[in-house]
Formats: sequence, structure tokens, C-alpha cells
Amino acid sequence: MRIRRATPADNPAIWAILEPVFAAGETYAVDRDITAPDALNYWCGGTHQARVAEAEGMIVGTYYLCPNQGGGGAHVANAGFVTAEGAAGRGVARAMLAHALDCARGAGFRAMQFNFVISTNRRAIDIWLAYDFAVVGRLPKAFNHPTEGYVDALVMYRSL
Repeated sequence: MRIRRATPADNPAIWAILEPVFAAGETYAVDRDITAPDALNYWCGGTHQARVAEAEGMIVGTYYLCPNQGGGGAHVANAGFVTAEGAAGRGVARAMLAHALDCARGAGFRAMQFNFVISTNRRAIDIWLAYDFAVVGRLPKAFNHPTEGYVDALVMYRSL
């Protein structure tokens, strides 16, 4: 698997990965009917440094890395990860997380924080826990899941 910085040429593949996840409304707090331009701006714009994971010539995942906050909080990284539907269970998320942690360290970040991990997203939570993230906060009923109703969101953190 090769992980590299995303380029504008990757936008159709990134959108193809993001669209079903965002439309499902189960793991990200974005509008389920978000447009491609808005989704790509959210994922790749601003302070987000987007990357893609490639395997066998196909983009199988994408992530972004950015400061979690500005000013006095800029030493803590934040990231978001999405794996392509057909690539689940192949280690893509783990590889992207390991890459993101290395990139964050290399960029001088001292920690990484995930602000809003949906409590029903067990696959992600299990991966983050395996990589030494701790649940440092719980936001009761903070996310309106499309099938589970109001569920908790977790704040997860680890030092680098």
C-alpha cells in the first residue's frame, strides 16, 4: 500500500469514497446530502492536508491531517479517515492511521485528538484503542444516528 498527498486529480476518487459514508450519516457529523464540491472542500480545504491510500493502482482510502485548534492548541493534531467500501477489513485504516501518526510527529505535533467519534463506530474505536488512544470524554446523545437514534460521541486522545 502506498500513501501519498492527495492532488486535485484524486478528487473524483476521494468523492467516490466519501459520498456513501457521508450519505449513510452513521460516522461523520456532516449533512447527508452534502454536495461533491462541499465535501471535497471540507475534506481537502483549509488547514486539512488530505492524503490517499493506493493499492493495486486503486485509491482505497483517504485521510486528512490538520491542527485540532489554532493558537495555543495548534500542537495537537486532528485527523479524519475513510476507507473505500470494497477495502474494509484489509488494513487500510490501520495503515492510514500509522501514516498519520508518523506525519503528525514529523510536523511537530505533540498529540492527536479525535473530537467526535461516534460510539456506534466500533471498528474505528477498536483501531484507535489498539493504537493507544484513550477515551478522554463522552458527549451524551451528541449524535443523531439514522437508525440508532441519539448516541454518544467520544473524544479520543493520545500523546505523540
